[in-house]
Amino acid sequence: MLKFTKADDRMKAARNKVTMCIFGPSGAGKTTQARTLDPKKTLFVDFEAGTLALGKDWAKDNVFDVRGVASQVGCHPWELARAAALYIGGPDPSDSNGHYSKAVYDQTCELFGDPKSMEQFDTIFVDSITVAARECFKWAQTQPEAVSERTGKQDMRAAYGLLGREMMRWITHLQHAPKSVIMVGILNRDEDELKRVFWEPQIEGSKTGRELPGVFDEVLTLTNLKAEDGSLYRAFVCHEQNPWGYPAKDRSGCLEMVEEPNLAKIIAKIRAGKRIDNLQTTIPTAN
Repeated sequence: MLKFTKADDRMKAARNKVTMCIFGPSGAGKTTQARTLDPKKTLFVDFEAGTLALGKDWAKDNVFDVRGVASQVGCHPWELARAAALYIGGPDPSDSNGHYSKAVYDQTCELFGDPKSMEQFDTIFVDSITVAARECFKWAQTQPEAVSERTGKQDMRAAYGLLGREMMRWITHLQHAPKSVIMVGILNRDEDELKRVFWEPQIEGSKTGRELPGVFDEVLTLTNLKAEDGSLYRAFVCHEQNPWGYPAKDRSGCLEMVEEPNLAKIIAKIRAGKRIDNLQTTIPTAN
């Protein structure tokens, strides 16, 4: 007999779990936002060796050093990152014999230990998706799929194709984990031929950067904005329609266009579930 989730249980789970990607220029304070979270309930997945920004409150057991652990077990950092996502999110029932299958999950648990150790965490903080994509691309370049059968030389197009598939599979698997998942990434400023400024996430491969906003419920930009008196202040930009052209999305409908730079308060507002957006069902008419 099929068991359906009750509406109240579904809404409670939706409010408690938050999937979010935070972008910002280098030095904007993205990693430091982890310090607003409870260090006892947050697992910090470190690709950048950037734990200096965390401060002394973070215990060593709550930081997962991807490159360090990969060196210890003798595997590529991307393979370790993929195994960590599997360990956190559990096996994928649609994957019968791939990297996210039940068989590989059981092997991963033998390496990492009892998965019940993850029950203490309600949030996974990944720093950063920019470096994760670089590690994935370096791995993709070494795979047989990235070598041309005709010439025997490296096929960059195939390598980028593998990168895109691997990254989106990894991100999606973490997104389905029964925990809040927060990823941070670098934001690049660029100009087109008409000198118009635009902002893009710094991620290897166009597929990941293009599809990433559709995976997460929240996409925020942490940046410096200018007040009316000309002074600068740091804030989260949360709405897609913003005057600066920053990447942003608020699926919860609970956030203002500009929010205080405090990740814990942002998550609390989302979990409170009080929507402030208005459902527009008409279009403007000319007078």
